[in-house]
Amino acid sequence: MSQRPTREQAWQLLQEYVPSESLQRHALAVEAVMRHMARRQGEDEDAWGLVGMAHDIDYERYPDEHCVKAREILDGRGWPAEYVRAVVSHGWGICSDVEPLSPMEKTLFAVDELTGLVTAAALVRPSRSVLDLGAKSVLKKWKDRSFAAGVDRSVIEKGAAMLGMELPALTEETIAGMRTVAGAIGLKGNL
Repeated sequence: MSQRPTREQAWQLLQEYVPSESLQRHALAVEAVMRHMARRQGEDEDAWGLVGMAHDIDYERYPDEHCVKAREILDGRGWPAEYVRAVVSHGWGICSDVEPLSPMEKTLFAVDELTGLVTAAALVRPSRSVLDLGAKSVLKKWKDRSFAAGVDRSVIEKGAAMLGMELPALTEETIAGMRTVAGAIGLKGNL
């Protein structure tokens, strides 16, 4: 029988499978944005946050089986099927054939890559902080395809369209979510 894990249980599981500090920070950033977006939409903040935290649970250990091993790991720990499906759906069209359908799934799909671009944009600022970063600065960097070249901008665009949001608005909301954990994700900078 599946049951919802606590945040502490999810964090312990993440640390077990994802020892990399940079990937842990990414997980915390995505968790924070998911919680922020859930609050905005009147959705279950804890559910969305847990999915955000766990979305890359298999990426470090099993990069060639990303999203496949995630299902095994989370099913094996008794996570709710809805959460597991959301985690797997974030790789849609890349490493998964599970299309994001629910608001939670669409949001995760949209913000995962965007948190990486926001992080990169914050780190090149003199402040090295997300606290004084605006969407305009991120979108200026967006146009330079060599900047944060690993960020798949087409996924972000597809995710924004799924959510019915314009890119500037999605970027603002992503930044707002990341600001709530700026210290934990190494983006408080010198502010």
